[in-house]
Amino acid sequence: MATAEQQTVRVSRVGKRPVELPAGVQIDVKGGKLVAKGPKGSMERELPAVVDVKKEGNTLVLAPRSSGDTTAFAQYQGLTRALIKNIVEGVSKGYTRSLDLIGTGYKAEVKGQDLTLNLGLSHPVFFRLPDGIKAKVEVLDVGGTKKPRLHLESHDKELLGQTAARIRSFRPPEPYKGKGVRYVDEKVREKAGKAGGKGGKK
Repeated sequence: MATAEQQTVRVSRVGKRPVELPAGVQIDVKGGKLVAKGPKGSMERELPAVVDVKKEGNTLVLAPRSSGDTTAFAQYQGLTRALIKNIVEGVSKGYTRSLDLIGTGYKAEVKGQDLTLNLGLSHPVFFRLPDGIKAKVEVLDVGGTKKPRLHLESHDKELLGQTAARIRSFRPPEPYKGKGVRYVDEKVREKAGKAGGKGGKK
């Protein structure tokens, strides 16, 4: 049986895999910082002190920065590879996240980086989209009912997730009728309405 130290040193299979670089993506690593540029934008990320990234052909390979960093490198390798893969995919293809606005009179309007939401409140919600986020509104016809769908796009996966979560928080889907803002792929568990009267269940 492997010792705890041996298990730590053992590199995950996923972490060992090189990260493929699509056409049009440029990577530069200097001073422990990775800079990626592609058709969808550019990103910079600090690398863990024990991780070195080398370009081999059309791939990126992770390695310990020095021979004494092997144990610590094993702890960061998988996570760092996943981060770099997300960055490469983001600047080459970009990411999208969509939200449905479900409720009578719910609307969304985008002008540049300014997003205005009507969510059944006493006042509209104004939200300034962060730089690096693009948005557009699609109006779906569902059984004769107009349903707005907000599409968000970014090269930064983390920023995209944070922005979508922030917009959802303005009117989270409520559990009785399902009204509110929800992710397109989100399953909302709807509860039965509360029984009226003092008698309750019999």
